[in-house]
Amino acid sequence: MTTADRPAATRPGPPAQPGPHPGPPAQPDPAAPGPDAFHRRLTRFVGQPAATAGVGKDPVNEAMIRHWCEAMGDANPAYAGPGAIAPPTMLQAWTMGGLSGHSARSAAFEELLGLLDEAGCTSVVATDCEQEYLRPLRPGDSVTFDAVIESVSPRKTTKLGTGHFVTTRTDVRVDGELAGTHRFRILKYAPTARRTAPPGPAARRPRPVVNRDNQGFWDGVREHRLLIQRCASCRTLRFPWLPGCNHCACLDWHTVEACGTGTVFSYVVVHHPPFPAFDPPYAVALVELAEGVRMISNVIGVPYDEVRIGMPVRLEFLRVDEDLELPVFRAADATPGSQA
Repeated sequence: MTTADRPAATRPGPPAQPGPHPGPPAQPDPAAPGPDAFHRRLTRFVGQPAATAGVGKDPVNEAMIRHWCEAMGDANPAYAGPGAIAPPTMLQAWTMGGLSGHSARSAAFEELLGLLDEAGCTSVVATDCEQEYLRPLRPGDSVTFDAVIESVSPRKTTKLGTGHFVTTRTDVRVDGELAGTHRFRILKYAPTARRTAPPGPAARRPRPVVNRDNQGFWDGVREHRLLIQRCASCRTLRFPWLPGCNHCACLDWHTVEACGTGTVFSYVVVHHPPFPAFDPPYAVALVELAEGVRMISNVIGVPYDEVRIGMPVRLEFLRVDEDLELPVFRAADATPGSQA
């Protein structure tokens, strides 16, 4: 055996020194500054009441059911006549406090919102809701409710800004019996600063989808005429344009030119999201034409925050770019040419 073939001698080294015991995992310090500490302050409210012993301001009633169904276009016979029930999705409507609010709102919920305000989360937007129905509500039912703060999310960053999602769960009862559960989620956030778009070509409005069912409407717009369909059989006017009558199913129709006057039946003010060629905030209205049909369009000539239900308006055709004109409605007492 040569020297190279012999195993190398092993020289004992110093004994290994024991390392420090790892011990239990480190626990977060509740007093430590930063977003995690703030979130821990917020989660202390989870499980606390958001509203206690709330009472609906009105019993379930036929008038509100009728208004709801008309607004939603829901003609289900279950919601009218003897033995009618309320549409299940009205569950939250019977608990709303209106502009004057509810005395049932808890101090804990107010304190939670106050903490978020102090942290700069001064804006709020509703994000989603979930409902569970256990028994139908009928005219004459008196609703009571309790709500609890169910969860507060860690800090989240969205296009609107950075903040926290707050979820409340409301249990709705009639005569002590649980009728349904409503979960409502809001985002309390600090708004993101609006970015100034770099100079460049002006953005174009999205093009309307024109097909064989609405071609006649857009042909009329090019001629500065607002055309409404009229069924050739039952003579019912309809808008928007449809391939057949939704009253008698007749496929034949004629057109009637709108006189151009109307009133604001309802409206929303669009704040988000920003979209190329649009400059929020602006008002989008459901206009009831003198002929009785309704259409959605913009109201111009007045600031967005001065649009009101019942406001008289008149038809105009607004050229938004070289090859697109749109029907819009100007407040009847606004100066022609103003684009507010």
